[in-house]
Amino acid sequence: MVRAVFPGTFDPIHFGHIDIAHRAARLFDELVVAVYDKPLKNLLFSPKERLELVAQAFEKDPKIRIMGYSSLTVDFCRQIDAQVIVRGLRVFSDFEHEFRMALANHRLAPNVEVMALITSEEHTFLSSTTVREIASLGGDVSTMVPAFVEKALKARYAELNDGGNFVAFTSLTD
Repeated sequence: MVRAVFPGTFDPIHFGHIDIAHRAARLFDELVVAVYDKPLKNLLFSPKERLELVAQAFEKDPKIRIMGYSSLTVDFCRQIDAQVIVRGLRVFSDFEHEFRMALANHRLAPNVEVMALITSEEHTFLSSTTVREIASLGGDVSTMVPAFVEKALKARYAELNDGGNFVAFTSLTD
């Protein structure tokens, strides 16, 4: 059995992530969508909330399992006996970052392969940062995320704006 891991923060999960996961699930016996809980960036949703949103996105796909993790991705792969890490490439600038990460992962775990899937054309502009910024400013993200994620975004930003001192910001490191 070949098990693959699709790691990410998924803050929030969007249609680009979902597309990559479904396509990867066709290639492997099992795909684990691994929600990283300790990234070096500001998060909108807690690890538990992100796990719940990701689980909801794939609840009808029996080949996709959802797990959280907090270690090196290659250590997580070893822990669950996964042989492949799946990554998505949106634009050319993603390639350099993903290439360096793949080389580092290969150095740490030569027996874990890295496979990159090119995003579908309609999702090339999508990133979690873009979704968060549009949602924070009251924009329509219904074509970018499932309805349950849109609802969660609206609720979170309403909660944050309740104090009157929330300022939307964008990080280009998403």
